[in-house]
Amino acid sequence: MSSEFGDIGSKATNAERRTQDLLIFWLKMASFKSGFISILGRPNVGKSTLFNRLLGDKIAIVAEKPQTTRNRILGIKNVGGAQLIFLDTPGIHQGRSELNERMVRTAIASGRDADILLFLVEATSPAIEKDRRVIESLGGSSGVPILVINKIDSVKKKNLLPIMDQYQKLLPFKEIIPVSALTGEGIDILFDEMMEVLPESHPYYSEDIITDQTERFWVSEIIREKIIRRSYQEIPYSTAVTIEEFKENPEKDLVVIKATIHVERDSQKRILIGKGGQKLKKIGEEARKEAEAFWGTRVFLELWVNVEEDWTRDPRALNRLGYPSTFNQSA
Repeated sequence: MSSEFGDIGSKATNAERRTQDLLIFWLKMASFKSGFISILGRPNVGKSTLFNRLLGDKIAIVAEKPQTTRNRILGIKNVGGAQLIFLDTPGIHQGRSELNERMVRTAIASGRDADILLFLVEATSPAIEKDRRVIESLGGSSGVPILVINKIDSVKKKNLLPIMDQYQKLLPFKEIIPVSALTGEGIDILFDEMMEVLPESHPYYSEDIITDQTERFWVSEIIREKIIRRSYQEIPYSTAVTIEEFKENPEKDLVVIKATIHVERDSQKRILIGKGGQKLKKIGEEARKEAEAFWGTRVFLELWVNVEEDWTRDPRALNRLGYPSTFNQSA
């Protein structure tokens, strides 16, 4: 009898533990915060630099030239009791080609359903009227607007107050926060403000996920970043990268990647390849080294250059090269 009662007591205890664990889990979820935060602004104000700074990792490519980001890039930051899902977006500008117009539509769509809108402007060269158009383009969004004034490491602090006053007249922002995405100054204050207004919600992604981008897309962007940094004039804006082959060989600790760089004219192809193929070789070396450092494995990278006339203006070519009129981040 005693042993039977002991078994019953043990079962009851286990059931109570499970109930208690479930209760703790649901209590945690009840106070958990999660939401989408869209980073918006004109080209070249530092959106991708801020995006990478907030995540603590390089997910989006960065270059000094405008219109570097073409797709919506998603990155996930898990902190105690919250999950912040950041959206890096293309710069909102006056589109001059079908590619530009699709980039702008992508940015605006990213902001419409976001819980928080980070409007990014730069302290070094504020452009009130241009930024007004960016803000007005997101008029249908219900997200909490926060103005982030970037590049404060390059101006005197006394010059910030007039800038803040000018922008406050454009929209009643929840907060105006000066930061330096480059040095990290002001980022903690920005985090605190986002945590305060982030809605209560269950996490949308598991804790081990930092982005929804595929490895193929990521490496295509790294290659494009190296092209942008090593080329001038129209070439950075006339190139696209597609991954033709991506094979992992764990036994040899090796990833084999074959990629095609698409340009619009033969003259661009010659410039990109360079004398004796030296420029293309350098682009490949830099992209390979970054991929090896990121993945912790050896990488074999082969690059080819293909001419596709006026692809930036051809809707069918844009769809094929990874720039459809709706969201699609696969390379």
